[in-house]
Amino acid sequence: MRKRLGLWTGLLALASAAPALSHPHVFAEARLEIIANDDGTVKELRNVWRFDDVFSSSVLMDFDTNSDLKLDHGELTAIANTIRDSLADYGYFTFISKDGAASPVSKPEVFNVDFKENQLLVFFVAKPAQPLKIGGKMSFGVHDPTLYTAIDFAKDEDILVEGKGFAHCKHTVVRPDADEVLAQNQSTLTEAFFNDPAGTDMAKLFATRMEVTC
Repeated sequence: MRKRLGLWTGLLALASAAPALSHPHVFAEARLEIIANDDGTVKELRNVWRFDDVFSSSVLMDFDTNSDLKLDHGELTAIANTIRDSLADYGYFTFISKDGAASPVSKPEVFNVDFKENQLLVFFVAKPAQPLKIGGKMSFGVHDPTLYTAIDFAKDEDILVEGKGFAHCKHTVVRPDADEVLAQNQSTLTEAFFNDPAGTDMAKLFATRMEVTC
């Protein structure tokens, strides 16, 4: 258990991490594929995250139980299970909304990790917890509500929609300007807001997202 504390607190900002954390300590580049069913519903969101070298090295040290400086299948499985279990309280960092209403995702059935070129890779598929019809104004994104982990899409092409269900929709990648967000929300972005024990999700204001209008 001691060896897993680094991952639990560093990546996921769980109970032991203060909710007031307001800047990232862990960094990851992401890819998100939003897949539609032919019947016009959202099928799944395919996530790929590549973590920074420093954090990846700490994971290697924490989970390399046989001290051979590499991660075997069993060690990778332990990492995958730890992350999946820990992300449950945070919606797996995967967020969907339709006409302003949040649509939660189910626990991923497919969840894998790998370690390549000294970087931790996370792969998983998230599906809407309830059937979700494509229509209206929809938003899809990936972010850490605690702001401890910065998840970035290096290129607009790294977040995309696929499938006939999106054929008659317009979609665009939105990259909020941090200065504009702060200016527009300065009345609510107070110290009390940062320390809200309810865990107010201000990260969504700054997160890159795919907006779909049908």
